[in-house]
Amino acid sequence: MTRVTIREVCLRDGLQIEAPIPLSAKLELLEAVVATGVREIEATAFVSPSKVPALADAAALAAELPRFRESHGVEFSALVAGPGGAGRAIAAGMGSIEYVVSAADAHSHANVGRSTAESTDLIADIARIAHENDATVEVIIATAWDCPFDGPTDPSRVLDIATAAVEIGADRVAIADTIGTTTPRRVTALIELLRPIVGDLPLGAHFHNTRGAGLASAYAAVLAGVRRLDASVGGLGGCPFAPGASGNIATEDLVYLLRDSDIGVDVDLTAAIHAAGVARRAVGHDLPSALLRAGDRILG
Repeated sequence: MTRVTIREVCLRDGLQIEAPIPLSAKLELLEAVVATGVREIEATAFVSPSKVPALADAAALAAELPRFRESHGVEFSALVAGPGGAGRAIAAGMGSIEYVVSAADAHSHANVGRSTAESTDLIADIARIAHENDATVEVIIATAWDCPFDGPTDPSRVLDIATAAVEIGADRVAIADTIGTTTPRRVTALIELLRPIVGDLPLGAHFHNTRGAGLASAYAAVLAGVRRLDASVGGLGGCPFAPGASGNIATEDLVYLLRDSDIGVDVDLTAAIHAAGVARRAVGHDLPSALLRAGDRILG
């Protein structure tokens, strides 16, 4: 059976566009997420608190992670925007770092205040910081298909970033549909172009269901050979620097689709629906998850 690793991103990508919630609420959400059986969790981001106030408690949250790692064997990662953030993440005990490079210049400037080329040049410094401290680094290529400012992304820009990441020694590469505009056809086409570049490196994908094609795109990615997918319980989250970027694919919706397609996952569906409910209470508003609203067809 084909198996897919789902990385739960509700605590970082999910919460980053929300009003800040207390650390205690994040830990309650983390408890619910860990109970799903997920093996990888994106826990937080070491970025400017003024830009992303919802994640200003990154170091405090990181201090709570060892007990979950030891009791459940979960691998935690943190997103960083530059070498300074990478250093803070390492100092806080993170063993896995994600570095985002936007393939579109306008989004890159809105997100981190520098061009795509300038961000790509920093991969080497971030990889060095990670590897000197026995940590891994994943390069995530944002706006891999479309940018809210620049329009469609030239695939060559994505391939250039992936090439740099591989040559510098990144441990993983991922592609992200930051504003939820791609479709299965475009997903398959880009993965086919990336395969010769990434070789044996794990290739992941991150989709939003903003325009209704996120789950279909995730399924297309799996059929094209991707075995790592990001998802967020409840469909919580989006990018604060990309207008209209909302609605990560919901973990429970993704598990429902993959499970009934004979694709193995390590996430318990009932527990994922429960975690989506915890997320809804934490942020205090409805979430776009279909299963949170309708339930599982078998289990209710």
